[in-house]
Amino acid sequence: MSGEKVLITGTAGFIGFHLAKRLLSEGFTVVGLDNINDYYDVNLKYGRLAETGIDALKVQSQDSPFGGGRGEVVGNSSKGSDSALGVEGRSVPLHLTQSSIYPNYRFIRMDLEDRQGIMDLFAAEQFDYVVNLAAQAGVRYSLTNPQAYMDANITGTLSILEACRAHPVKHLVYASSSSVYGKNTRMPFSVHHNVDHPVSLYAASKKANELMAHTYSHLFGIPTTGLRFFTVYGPWGRPDMALFIFTKAILAGETIEVYNHGEMLRDFTYIDDIIEGVTRVMKHPARPNPAWSSEAPDPGTSAAPYRLYNIGNSNPARLMDFIHALEDALDKKARMTLMPIQPGDVPATWADTGDLEKDLGYKPGTPIADGIRRFVEWYREYYGVGSKK
Repeated sequence: MSGEKVLITGTAGFIGFHLAKRLLSEGFTVVGLDNINDYYDVNLKYGRLAETGIDALKVQSQDSPFGGGRGEVVGNSSKGSDSALGVEGRSVPLHLTQSSIYPNYRFIRMDLEDRQGIMDLFAAEQFDYVVNLAAQAGVRYSLTNPQAYMDANITGTLSILEACRAHPVKHLVYASSSSVYGKNTRMPFSVHHNVDHPVSLYAASKKANELMAHTYSHLFGIPTTGLRFFTVYGPWGRPDMALFIFTKAILAGETIEVYNHGEMLRDFTYIDDIIEGVTRVMKHPARPNPAWSSEAPDPGTSAAPYRLYNIGNSNPARLMDFIHALEDALDKKARMTLMPIQPGDVPATWADTGDLEKDLGYKPGTPIADGIRRFVEWYREYYGVGSKK
């Protein structure tokens, strides 16, 4: 597959950044896309881009979040399209910034909601694969900023699906979430279980993405696979996630708020395990399930080329045990305030990864202590807070 072209959306984000590095190391040609919004510290996003050779100043120089500013125009499609300029009536050029590290990597700043821009990009580049990781993340943020989830997660996903319809790809892989399991208490969570009772708008938007993808697989034969990620953590992680928040507070001697009195169960999954799963799935396009029955419909497969997979550690840990592992890695005790569970949160997650093992021969398994230690090493180096004494 070396040389084939992949669009990864969300490459200034946590998972997208790591996936881009993985696929570039395997010889894929990668186009990265991100709108670099300010949901969390944009300096971290630019830091990730810098790690892949994308100059922040060139990206920042673009006037428009739709890619129509003064950014660097680099090359044409390797598949022989005439130009990346003015495709399908666009009045401004598509500006792709070339990586200084990877000759096979370019980046564009763009919103998924920019329907014409997305369509122009697909027309110019003729992608083999698309991995759609860009989204408005965060369960709690969805309680106060619901429109952001409709714009990025619903309208944005529609832009990607329509572009895949107009410019067919071998496989569209997209990020779903363990949050879709909502009120379910049957453990472990299986893609073959019903997930019709979300408890946050974020979860509802991810469930909607799965339904939208199935519709396009059914109507237009687009192979789509949704990946339900389970509490991803690791180096370059998101600052709004518990591990980042706790690490920063413990090092500063501040008190951390521990919800559900530390009894929350989470299937914490290390970033490298997530990336291995995504990479394997991308290379194996979804196919129809010949045994699928409309009389007893299986939610995880279809008569269309559509699949769902859980990617999780399949070994849930108590939040309090997670905190203790972080204390060990930091060699410092946490000051804690125990709090009740928050609206939109679920008390437990646990991934059934049987289908991932059966179909792709892969089961995540990085121990929490190892993953947390690697995160702490990265955090100390990146923020210059010194080594453990």
